[in-house]
Amino acid sequence: MKDFTIAIYCFLDDLLLKVDKQAIDKRRKLTNSQVITTVIVSAKYFYGNQVSACAYLEAHYGFEIPDKSNFNRILHSLTDLMADLFFYLGLIFKELNLQSVYIIDSFPVAVCKNIRICRSKLLKGEEFRGYNASKREYFYGFKVHVITTGDGIPIEFMVTAGIVHDNTTFQSMDINLPKNSHLYGDAAYINKEHKEFHEKFNGIWLKAATKKNSLEKNTWAEELENRYYRKTIENTFAEITAKFPKKIHAVTAKGFLLKILIFIIMYCLDKQF
Repeated sequence: MKDFTIAIYCFLDDLLLKVDKQAIDKRRKLTNSQVITTVIVSAKYFYGNQVSACAYLEAHYGFEIPDKSNFNRILHSLTDLMADLFFYLGLIFKELNLQSVYIIDSFPVAVCKNIRICRSKLLKGEEFRGYNASKREYFYGFKVHVITTGDGIPIEFMVTAGIVHDNTTFQSMDINLPKNSHLYGDAAYINKEHKEFHEKFNGIWLKAATKKNSLEKNTWAEELENRYYRKTIENTFAEITAKFPKKIHAVTAKGFLLKILIFIIMYCLDKQF
């Protein structure tokens, strides 16, 4: 825990010198790198409980943590900075991915249990009601679409309402992968026109699984290769959601999405440190 915290803080402090161009309020006693380190530690060791993480870092590392409301205000002001941080981390991992293998899939994040949907204040609308095919159950919340490297490290992601289909999201994603990359996905990403578009203009080879009733089926070797790589991203989702608390506490939808971003960044850094 100590080694991870120090390594993350030093890494973020150096990286933010290049990424963060905004002037910091001189009245603040907590730097941006300290704020982000605090929430990363909360996601890894305290299931997202930022109060416990603040108490730990204040007691052991001398962080001058403000009260809860001020800390939340500072954190929410860094939303764009954290999105930029994930973007730059993605660029680093793309450079390190010599295999040029990438995987795409999605996982659901419910804001409440189904029985409490009618009382939900965070979200309203039937567009957030989605279906989790792997568990054969409905959920109410968001769907997180992620592209990872062959090792399962997230490099790009997009969040939609739960009802949005994976293929629909895939067509609207601004995919920025190196040329001659191989992108693996399940049968939900079958789209002949989109596949030809990426091959012709982006140099990305989409290798989606095929259904039993597909007119053009993969060979058994291609299906075996696809299942091999998709297992990696399934393990990634399992490890990320294992760090989630029973209920992600947030007052607004923006705050809820920010916490999802924090867990994804934590996973990326955890794999490197």
